[in-house]
Amino acid sequence: MRTMRFMPPGYGGHRRDPDQIKRDGWRDQGLLAVSLDDHRLTWPERELVRQLGDRLYGARPLQNEVRK
Repeated sequence: MRTMRFMPPGYGGHRRDPDQIKRDGWRDQGLLAVSLDDHRLTWPERELVRQLGDRLYGARPLQNEVRK
């Protein structure tokens, strides 16, 4: 039986933290994953992210609505 000598990132051994995965996604592929609750963002930055999300993917359900 042959064993793999090379393991892609995320398989076995050391696991990357979520921020490292997001950082790599941005640097390698130009993908941006942003939470509206990220404390590092100012209110105008969070509002910009919300508006971009609404425009690209549609409005989010209101907080008081019940999900089915």
